[in-house]
This record gives sequence, C-alpha cells and structure tokens, in this order.
Amino acid sequence: MSIHRHHVGARLSEMVVYNQTIYLAGQIADDPAADVTSQTRQILANIDRLLEEAGSDKTRLLSCTIYLSDIHDFPAMNAAWDAWVPAGHCPARATVETRLFKPEYKVEIQAIAAA
Repeated sequence: MSIHRHHVGARLSEMVVYNQTIYLAGQIADDPAADVTSQTRQILANIDRLLEEAGSDKTRLLSCTIYLSDIHDFPAMNAAWDAWVPAGHCPARATVETRLFKPEYKVEIQAIAAA
C-alpha cells in the first residue's frame, strides 16, 4: 500500500493518507488574533477542506484531539464544534490544556478520518 503525503513541508505533511485512513497534522487558525470561537471555526473549515481533498468528509472522522491554551475556553470552543459536527457522527475525542507554539494561538485540532 502506498503512503500519500499532501502539502509536504520541511518538518511535516499537512495530511497523510494510508490504508484508507486520513491523518491530519494539528490544524491552527489562519487568523491568530481571532477569539477562540473564530479560531475553532477557521480550523474546522481547514479540516473540511483537507478531508474533501482526500475524498472524505467530517461524517467519516474517527478521532480528534483538541489542544486548548486555556481550558476556560472549553465552552466557547465547544460552541463552534457543536455547530459543526453532524448529529450522530461525533468522533472519539479528547481535549487537553497545553501551551501552543505561539501564545496568540488558542486552539489546535488534530484529526484522523476514514477515506
């Protein structure tokens, strides 16, 4: 089976497809100055774009890991998440508080989906 890497950079591929499974690198917002709800919406739109590129969509998500720089942002992040994920198609999910690579980023989401 072939490994297909998409948007390959010096340190990571934004997406890797192997054996009918899609692995997304941690996604961050395009606008780091936005609030956590807007950053989450931007990230979810990026996930939609990448999954579409791989011939999949959010109903085929298997697992997501969400990193928050401040766990107090959990309700605001969940508001964007709940509006995005289709009922009955919630993936396995974990949310953790951690320091992100730049302080202006409030959320990062890593995802795995079926092709």
